[in-house]
Amino acid sequence: MFYRTIQAELQKWAKNPSKKPLVIRGARQVGKTTVVNQFAAGFAQYIYLNLEQPEDSALFERFTTLANLLQAIFYLKSKSLDKKSATLLFIDEIQEVPQALNLLRYFYEQEPTLSVMAAGSMLETLFDKNVSFPVGRVEYKVLRPVSFPEFLAAMGETNSLEQLQKIPLASFAHTKLLHLFHTYALIGGMPEVVNHYVQHRDLTALSSIYDSLITSYLDDAEKYAANNTQLQVVRHAIRASYAQAGKRIKFEGFGNSNYGSREMGEALRTLQKALLVYLIYPHTGYSLPIIPDLKKSPRLHVLDTGLLNYFVGIQKEMIGTTDLNDVYKGTMVEHLVGQELLAMQFNALSTLNFWVREKKTSTAEIDYLFLFESKLIPIEVKAGTEGKLKSLHLFMDECPHNMAVRFYSGELRITSSKTLTGKTYHLLNLPYYLVSQTERYLEWLQRQFK
Repeated sequence: MFYRTIQAELQKWAKNPSKKPLVIRGARQVGKTTVVNQFAAGFAQYIYLNLEQPEDSALFERFTTLANLLQAIFYLKSKSLDKKSATLLFIDEIQEVPQALNLLRYFYEQEPTLSVMAAGSMLETLFDKNVSFPVGRVEYKVLRPVSFPEFLAAMGETNSLEQLQKIPLASFAHTKLLHLFHTYALIGGMPEVVNHYVQHRDLTALSSIYDSLITSYLDDAEKYAANNTQLQVVRHAIRASYAQAGKRIKFEGFGNSNYGSREMGEALRTLQKALLVYLIYPHTGYSLPIIPDLKKSPRLHVLDTGLLNYFVGIQKEMIGTTDLNDVYKGTMVEHLVGQELLAMQFNALSTLNFWVREKKTSTAEIDYLFLFESKLIPIEVKAGTEGKLKSLHLFMDECPHNMAVRFYSGELRITSSKTLTGKTYHLLNLPYYLVSQTERYLEWLQRQFK
């Protein structure tokens, strides 16, 4: 399996002398176990426990003291209890023994030299149940689908990755990077899909993997739901989410159903805790703090754009297109830009933000807001001429800075744009494949005008 960017975050955690046990969150099938297994190569000893296995879960169900538990773990896994040896203890599928979650606090308090990590594919479903979480005694990181830079690394496109990370980008690299991004946009970022494509370069063989992934999420609905009625609502929410992804939604009748606002809202929020979907509420101001308006309709994002493409059947439409904005009325590439913005964020509270101004006479909307040096930078995902960016002009008229970003299929360039009231601002036009480099390009833009 290929290298994931989160490894750098894990290295920082490991080097912290006062580190807390680290819980890796993430939807099923995003590669949590693989990431930790790779990370473990840097330790003298690695102990892997899977609490879905009876022999491993029994250890936590029977322990009387932490000292006895550790002795049993090290003995049964044939490892040395010598504290001078750097040891990583990874507790996978920790949700299977809920008391093991609370036990993490004692690792932090009594065994600070031991590096402890945990993960669970259904961990988020425990948050509303009577489970004692070790508040303030653990850290969290979130793993998401594969980003475009990670995709390039997996493909062996070392030179392309090097060019992607150069600021500014050389013009000769544009055509190839755009072509590679089209492939990434088509298949998405689920690790199993990317890995299969890297090995076989066969798009037609991916259908069974997409189908299996979606089916597994539908099967998991039994673990989210308290009864059969709720089970049907959650399963409908999963299916309908792909068709509604990238759009603003209403809970009432979501997905052409007869379900009410309350039951559908609960189902979608449950899926959000499992990190399968994101409900993104709009911001209406022009500066910090970002305060989402929960009275307005949220925009719905799903875990992975590749799953979206497969479910709604737009893969053939994407093959051969010259501009991804022409596919699915621009919804697909806008959704993918959001996925890329999130992919490089590993904190549990990381989210996407967008902006609206809704009046009786007119409505304006900015695709994304990007926090940069205490500024809210508007991001539009648009083809065509700059003169069509009416919502962007309205936002820039009121915001206290002069920087904006547009993602499109063209080459890197900076233009000077003017609002209807005459305010001049700098528009950073970036090709789609540079989303992961947004912050570095904003720093570069600032340097150009200092």
